[in-house]
Amino acid sequence: MKQYKGYLIDLDGTMYRGVTKIEGADTFVKHLKEQQIPYLFLTNNSSKTADQVVEKLTGLGIPAAEQDVFTSSLATASYITSLKKQARVYVIGEKGLVDALTNEGHQIVEENADYVIIGLDREISYEKFTKACLQVRAGAELISTNGDVAIPTERGMVPGNGALTSVISVSTGKEATFVGKPTSIITQQALERIGLSKEEVVMVGDNYQTDIMTGINAGMDTIMVETGVSTFDGIKGEDQQPTYKYADLIEVLKELKGS
Repeated sequence: MKQYKGYLIDLDGTMYRGVTKIEGADTFVKHLKEQQIPYLFLTNNSSKTADQVVEKLTGLGIPAAEQDVFTSSLATASYITSLKKQARVYVIGEKGLVDALTNEGHQIVEENADYVIIGLDREISYEKFTKACLQVRAGAELISTNGDVAIPTERGMVPGNGALTSVISVSTGKEATFVGKPTSIITQQALERIGLSKEEVVMVGDNYQTDIMTGINAGMDTIMVETGVSTFDGIKGEDQQPTYKYADLIEVLKELKGS
């Protein structure tokens, strides 16, 4: 394997599954830290703040600090700022998204929004969908933190934000702008944060449609592991394949150590 100067690492399905750490995740990240190789956890999970993600990772024995975490909520808030400073936004989402938007100076409103922003919301309701659809029909632009239609948990695959976003899109006939993986919006922001070029960084993840396509779309090398959503058999028909395929991060670490 090529020696990379930095790593973009997925969380759900790569570091953990629900509340359970995936075997090898901690030793893999500890190796990068010991070798002083910078890494950035890049996640489509919009529900948690960076601090909450750090708390979860460190609780599982995985080294992490706030600057090591970049969520689709943070990317979305920055993207909105690039479109309009101090925008009026109607939000469907949890603390991670709300905090990211307000910290960027955007105003959370219930009506007359410039943008309707949707992230994963485990308290979603018909009324929330109704308000979102009415404002999109009135001219608000629809922006979604990510397009994951299903996400891995210890219970199995459960509905993701892409599934929620589709309700608004189908009802209004308006397509959403997606910010998270695999779009170039979040990738470019992540590369700027880690301070390296796409040629110097590798994307590590379990989901072909999000993690691996993030790297492919950006012209980056990719490492796919079979610990979450996608399987090697399942992607055989894809024209573009991951640069490297490993069963898990234990195998990746063996390769890095040359054993």
